[in-house]
Amino acid sequence: MGQLVCGGATMQCSFGVAPSTLNVLPANGVVTSLPIANIMDNKPLVNILPFGMCNSMANPVVAAATAAKLGVFTPQPCVPAVAAPWAPGSPTVLVANMPALNNSSKCMCNWGGVISIVYPGQVTIQVP
Repeated sequence: MGQLVCGGATMQCSFGVAPSTLNVLPANGVVTSLPIANIMDNKPLVNILPFGMCNSMANPVVAAATAAKLGVFTPQPCVPAVAAPWAPGSPTVLVANMPALNNSSKCMCNWGGVISIVYPGQVTIQVP
């Protein structure tokens, strides 16, 4: 069984250099001591905050900076670009009519990074 993810959870991107915090707005309507997340809590700069610097050459800003330095790899500040929801979530537990977010779910950044949950923000509520 996985653990339910809530606001304040710690995330990491495979191309980011620092962890980030999941921001869950109370609009989901389910609040324990912290708001509970669902798979649609994937909005860049709202729910998913930057991961420090980006190391992905698929990111046009990183590619441009590297080209400007004549091929010397040059990381640039992370700006998450997420278009799809978290997957797979917990389909049997609904939060605001969407599957609840569990700690084994992943989210893809458009620049090739895989965003995963490092710490779900709580350890007492389990979901399938």
